[in-house]
Amino acid sequence: TTIDSYYSDYEFYQEGQSREGTIFTLDQLQELQQQPFLDHRFLNDQRFDISSPSLQSCLEEIAKLGEILSKEIHQEVAQSKKNKQDSFPSTSLKLLRICGEGLKLSSERAINPTNTPSTKVASQGLSTEEIVRIAGKSYFKFFTQGIDATSILNTSVDASLSGLSNEDSKSVELAELIIPSADKVSNHQYDCPSILLDQCDSLSSATGNAVQRLVYYFSKALRERIDRETGRITFQDLEKLRSFNINEKIMASTPTILACHQQVPFSQVAHFAGIQAILEQVSETKKIHVIDLGIRIGVQWTVLMQALASQSKFHTELFKITAVGTTKKKLMEDTVGTTKKKLMEDTGKRLRSFAQTINFPFSFKTVIVSDMLEFEEDLFELDADETVVFYCDCLLTSLIPLPDRLASLMKVIRNLNPCIMPCIMVVNEPENNTASHAFVNRFIEALFHCSAFFDCLEACMGDDPNRIIIESFHFGEAIKNILAAEGVERKVQNAKLDVWRSFFARHGMYKVEPSASSLFQANLVAKKFACGNSSAVLMDGKDLIIGWKGTPLHSLSAWKFISQD
Repeated sequence: TTIDSYYSDYEFYQEGQSREGTIFTLDQLQELQQQPFLDHRFLNDQRFDISSPSLQSCLEEIAKLGEILSKEIHQEVAQSKKNKQDSFPSTSLKLLRICGEGLKLSSERAINPTNTPSTKVASQGLSTEEIVRIAGKSYFKFFTQGIDATSILNTSVDASLSGLSNEDSKSVELAELIIPSADKVSNHQYDCPSILLDQCDSLSSATGNAVQRLVYYFSKALRERIDRETGRITFQDLEKLRSFNINEKIMASTPTILACHQQVPFSQVAHFAGIQAILEQVSETKKIHVIDLGIRIGVQWTVLMQALASQSKFHTELFKITAVGTTKKKLMEDTVGTTKKKLMEDTGKRLRSFAQTINFPFSFKTVIVSDMLEFEEDLFELDADETVVFYCDCLLTSLIPLPDRLASLMKVIRNLNPCIMPCIMVVNEPENNTASHAFVNRFIEALFHCSAFFDCLEACMGDDPNRIIIESFHFGEAIKNILAAEGVERKVQNAKLDVWRSFFARHGMYKVEPSASSLFQANLVAKKFACGNSSAVLMDGKDLIIGWKGTPLHSLSAWKFISQD
């Protein structure tokens, strides 16, 4: 087994696939529709052996993979820089300006957060992911030499790494502790990792540098897995795990999410690129109906409204948004359910107020269901002559553990697709695989994905208290769920782009390719951030990949249904 088993995108259909993406002909797409929908197995472990591979088997190739990914992203950025700004339509560049103005105006209306000083880009040195990669390579050497894992406690960084700064050397030594800990836990050997994790706890913290914070949360997750497997976890702790809902946490942390949105490029880049894709499909449509499957602060819709309002040739008669939310029945009337409903309604109020300031025809409606199985066509007020837009921002990934809900959602979307004005579906999802049943697969994916994100958060947000909240409530809890939970309790399950490509193909959908100006401007949006030089947007086939220092973190794709004519 090589590292490709962990980092390559799933490949369900070998023919017609390349690194640039899956390419299906119309006949192949229609044939895929006739195949029965696969259950949960469709979204995990299709390329993995039934037995979990050892951690050491993948470490040897880690450095090579990083070099390949980094080279590809930097080449794409270099190519973008060569493009002349005036080679793109002025209307597209105008949209970029609208994006900036719209975000600023909507942010001021939304929460009125306290002003935070702009943060400086983190000091030069190895990135968190590079630290982890070096640590993995170092541990692989230990393993091949037959050295016991606990010997790492008394060993300094490999002499071949003597060129590292003192701070980077300490970070590598700390990262070296978490990898063998996971290796031993995967083999149900708990004495050794307990010793290593004690050392991790003494050297890491939630307020340290990026590596220290990363190790802190991974150490807590591994300890919880040990406690669960050895029967030391309490019933109350198990109930807390079962009730964990990361989407509820994100929705309930609006000021923090807004701060992250303002300072970290990924959200704005994905929103802007998604709005650009929508605009190119609906700019000549009189009536537009957006069904937002999981609306939060809704900043991106102010951008679309301004872009549509600024058109001189085509006049929008009505722009509708139906915001969809889910809350369990027992929470519908309590504090959590009420808060979620109120947050959605507050978003609607802000959007209505914004529409009024630009004299734009707008309506907003909320639809709250207790279960996605209750998501049905008759919940939506559709006109025959309107174009329907489905917007999925990190929603589908939450349904991977619930394949019946995912299938039901796609069935409804299919049925809501108008024959005259085919709808478009925009999907933004994390670009990593934590859906695997194998613990080692999930550990590797989560470790490198989170190392890049922690590095990004430190560079972009500095010591902003909201960064700590994001890392604790979002990443900390997610890491714990990925590594410690199993079965139905494991709710954080992401899939990579090629998985979604095959999935949508089976449901009779084809990709809508973003324009060259959309890619160019998405990179411009990224570069307007203080930390923007470390982020990049590149094409992967007909989809966008948003990365940080060579690591893909998000994918953005747009889809339409194959015509039934």
